[in-house]
Amino acid sequence: MAEETDEAELSASQVGERIAGFPQTKARTLRFTLGAPRSIRMAGDGRRAFFLRSDGPEDFETSLWMSVFDQGDGHREVLLADPRDLLADAAQEQVPAEERARRERSREGGRGIVAYSVDAAGHRLVFTLGSRLWLTQLDSDGLGASTRSLTLPAELGEGHAILNPEISADGTRVAYTTGRQLAVVTIGADPAADAARVVLALEDGAGEEQKLGLAEFVAGEEMDRYQGFWWSPASDALLVESYDASPEPVWYISDPAEPSHPGQSRRYAQALTANAKVRLLLVRLGSDGSASSLVRVDWDHKAYEYLAVVRWQAKHEPLLLLQNRRQTRDQIAAVELGGGQQEPGADCGTKTFGFDDLPDLPSLPTRSLREHENDRWLDLVPGLPAWTPDGRLAEAVIDEGADTIRLALDGQAFSPVGCQLREVLDLGESDALAVVSSDPRSFDLVRFGYDGSLKVLNSRPGVWTASRAGRGIVVSGRTMQEPGVKAWHSLLAPGASLDALACCGEARPQSGVEASARLTSQAADPGFTPNVDFVRLGADQLFGAVVRPSESSPWAGEGKLPVLLKPYGGPGFQQVVFSQSYYWESQWWADQGFIVLTADGHGTTGRGPAWDRAIFEDMAQVTLDDQVAAVQALPDLVPQADLSRVAMIGWSYGGFLSALSVLRAPDVVHAACAGAPPTDWTLYDTHYTERYLGLDREVYRRNSIIDDAPKLRRPLMLIHGFADDNVSVANTLRLSQALMAAGRPHTVLPLTGITHMTNDPTVARNLLVLQRDFLYQALGIQPRD
Repeated sequence: MAEETDEAELSASQVGERIAGFPQTKARTLRFTLGAPRSIRMAGDGRRAFFLRSDGPEDFETSLWMSVFDQGDGHREVLLADPRDLLADAAQEQVPAEERARRERSREGGRGIVAYSVDAAGHRLVFTLGSRLWLTQLDSDGLGASTRSLTLPAELGEGHAILNPEISADGTRVAYTTGRQLAVVTIGADPAADAARVVLALEDGAGEEQKLGLAEFVAGEEMDRYQGFWWSPASDALLVESYDASPEPVWYISDPAEPSHPGQSRRYAQALTANAKVRLLLVRLGSDGSASSLVRVDWDHKAYEYLAVVRWQAKHEPLLLLQNRRQTRDQIAAVELGGGQQEPGADCGTKTFGFDDLPDLPSLPTRSLREHENDRWLDLVPGLPAWTPDGRLAEAVIDEGADTIRLALDGQAFSPVGCQLREVLDLGESDALAVVSSDPRSFDLVRFGYDGSLKVLNSRPGVWTASRAGRGIVVSGRTMQEPGVKAWHSLLAPGASLDALACCGEARPQSGVEASARLTSQAADPGFTPNVDFVRLGADQLFGAVVRPSESSPWAGEGKLPVLLKPYGGPGFQQVVFSQSYYWESQWWADQGFIVLTADGHGTTGRGPAWDRAIFEDMAQVTLDDQVAAVQALPDLVPQADLSRVAMIGWSYGGFLSALSVLRAPDVVHAACAGAPPTDWTLYDTHYTERYLGLDREVYRRNSIIDDAPKLRRPLMLIHGFADDNVSVANTLRLSQALMAAGRPHTVLPLTGITHMTNDPTVARNLLVLQRDFLYQALGIQPRD
């Protein structure tokens, strides 16, 4: 018995050491994501799945991999391309400014091969690395591959930007953009046989604000649309976005720590100001890959300012999802490829145009298929709109009577009431594969049969997703039972449905599953399981997560502990979900001597459109009231909570909420650390801010906190990166200036060279420690060893 006790004590000691070392480990492992499989895509008959993974838990250099079943259903993982083999010094790769911006929009923190494109059959893949375009070609047996660089257009010169390369469906051509030219490479048997040319270009006199083949800022930041061109299913044409950002205000980003470095100017889609002008072109290609015709796609740009979705599927007309400025109306439109005026086809090499010339181009009309209205806003649901293989239009609809966002086919909702649609992953011949929530804490993987059948594919709640093609599917996700991402590649038997899967891809030998294998993960394990209780709080039954000190913490067993609120709390996102990773940092904070509470209030996703829209034009007060209600309800569930010592920390909207709490609720929240807070909503972007606050400046004043500065009587730390191009550092500086003018003491922690992601390991580690020490002093907490 004594020996067992010693082992238990040793185990607790080891856990304590790992929790204490969490800030360093989190920083070195990029939040425990390095070494885990990601960006998983199925292709072809389903025997092959492709993914990215680095070589270890602290390796930032990401390689391209393949999971494959041979004809005997044996499984292997094949390294297809390693950046260190392809480049002599991959770590020093020069990444173009436009690619850095895309990575910032998509929150990409890795290096090396961070994105790829694969053809429909899964035989060829392309990616960019080191100012070169690379092709990975599978061997004839499909079990190995070779990689070579592709020939680039000579007229573009050496070292030009190669942005967002996409391979055509048939694998014969690759398109990419430089930002001002669109190039197409027809793949040959070897580099000498490659045929590369510029097919579309902005004219020489076009301003720097004009871009070709790139998504505008708000598309990437707020619509999750990172593409700016799309291949036709037949690989003989491209739809291409061109935008002119000159109507947007000019902003500057500088590094005050380097006064000799000039500030960089950029256009920013600032709320209540003009947006970029976005246009869509169709360029058809001749047999030699050169441009044969150029036309513009026509729609009512005044009525519908935003191009939210472009989708071009086999055997169907391209689909557009267009939104008005306020996002209260949208239109699903089909591009009529055979209609309108069109240029005669003739191979001509390169088509050149200027933005002012676009009205003079021949045009293709669009046909309205469906229109929606909502007096507050309409949601974008990833994967929609889209065609089913048999030609039915799939879309998301708001069923206000049932308070449910539902999947509809040809205007008829068929997903169940109370099942909130989050994403459509695939539309098959007989079913739709989607992510939904009936409990907002679980992102469930569901098969909706067109015959009305329904199957939940995950046996445990968690945060799930999938990719499928042919008879293959890879299911991946996180749960409360395991620390990291689990991903399973399964091959179904001929004629079997997804219902054959068990345990979200952990297919055991059973009818309907031909083979299954778990993808290897080399990600770090934090070494502890968070001590989480899920609770419901207050009259609105807010979903909450409470984390207490571990047994190894010097604060374990304390009769009363201060409360740390750790929310995001803003619209369109959740933090109370069934995934361990969401609570690792909370456990570290708990072991510093806090009861940590995260509560999802109104505006957060998964509870239905009425819940989402309760924050309309009043998100500051509504989201703050929810956090106050959560605190006040906490002692009934956690008697250990000391409401005389309450602090809040957060980043982005969570940072705004933290600063807001000590300004407007100082009797409830007694100290706060606010990271990258949008303190003045007129300084944030159009698509996000106007969705929730509209176009009335008085509403912005009421929801911003600059005017609240004289009310500060609690300790407040403001934290901001000077290189943040999403939430400008001007937000923190303006609040600090107002606090100074009001004579209110506060702390400002400037982060030079840091963007909104704070990926620098040293900064990420020290941020936690500095915030802890600030709150210790603010709340009168004596540190314990």
